[in-house]
Amino acid sequence: MLALLAACGSTVKEETETLPVEQLYGEAKQSMDNGNYERAVRYYKRLTSRFPFGDYAEQAQLDLAYSQYKRADYDDAISTVNRFIKIYPAHPKIDYGFYLRGLINFDRNRSYIDRLIPQQAGNRDQTAARTAFNDFGEMLRRYPNSAYAADARQRMVFLRNDLASTELTVARYYYRRAAYVGAADRAKYIVENYQQAAQVPDALVVMIQSYEALGQAELAADTKRVLQLSAPNHPYFRGVGGEKRSIWSRLWPF
Repeated sequence: MLALLAACGSTVKEETETLPVEQLYGEAKQSMDNGNYERAVRYYKRLTSRFPFGDYAEQAQLDLAYSQYKRADYDDAISTVNRFIKIYPAHPKIDYGFYLRGLINFDRNRSYIDRLIPQQAGNRDQTAARTAFNDFGEMLRRYPNSAYAADARQRMVFLRNDLASTELTVARYYYRRAAYVGAADRAKYIVENYQQAAQVPDALVVMIQSYEALGQAELAADTKRVLQLSAPNHPYFRGVGGEKRSIWSRLWPF
């Protein structure tokens, strides 16, 4: 078995050293299309090493980044796509390069298990999500008519809500711990940075209750007016009568 594996490895190495660029790319592309990303990565790397210039080398960089992404080699994939963007800024598929960078960061902290059993928002590192949000935003600013624009927008909506949910979880945690300044600041961040997120009305509620707890009646009243205008049917207003609120509404953040 060892002898057979050694022979196979030798054959692959010899093949990548002797195939012309067209066939080398064809082998790599076929491997990628068949889901054999490990082989695709090996062939694309050898192609870009042997033939660093030309149309095949340029396309191989994009395909290599995609293959690395599919293998969950996220750091390598980001390095490859960044190199492509830097070297080929006028490439006809440069919009795909920016889109792919966002896609890589979109998935890099979302493991297979995480997809099956989503974690509570506040328990997951959101660094890559913020980076992906910015990546897709940059892609849309540069190439608003790209074929990938619609998907990028949908992913930004998902990321916006996911990031807002994380911030809301943290704000509520601070409120429960009587850290009212921190709770108000995190909730305010949601309102200012994720204006169309579904969590904005709940963030306003956290701001209202935090300001009330801090004795900032004017800020609480101003925020309540904003909530009334933006979400008049919010559950916070149920049972409100004059200066009295129901126990449920006072405990809304929980």
